[in-house]
Amino acid sequence: MADKRRVRVASVGDIPGGEGRVIEAEGKTLAVFNVDGAYYALDNMCAHRGGPLGEGDLDGKVVMCPWHAWRWDVTSGANVNNPAVTVACYPVAVEHGAIFVDLP
Repeated sequence: MADKRRVRVASVGDIPGGEGRVIEAEGKTLAVFNVDGAYYALDNMCAHRGGPLGEGDLDGKVVMCPWHAWRWDVTSGANVNNPAVTVACYPVAVEHGAIFVDLP
């Protein structure tokens, strides 16, 4: 099994509370969210039709895809209406004001 690689994706000040950002990292497009100072990272592509989750509205820990309003729990990657449907979720760490994501 390949080791995970820790990639710096942003600074803490780059993503205000209650918002998300689309970030390119090591060939992946991620949606990174700030939920009350805790950061979460998902694949940016909605499992429904590929909408950009990082551009969606964040309500608490739920982001709504801007294309077709599918809702996703950013802490787990699970669809709110059908938790069996998921998008990939990646571990996030904050160190010295920088946000890092562990990618496979």
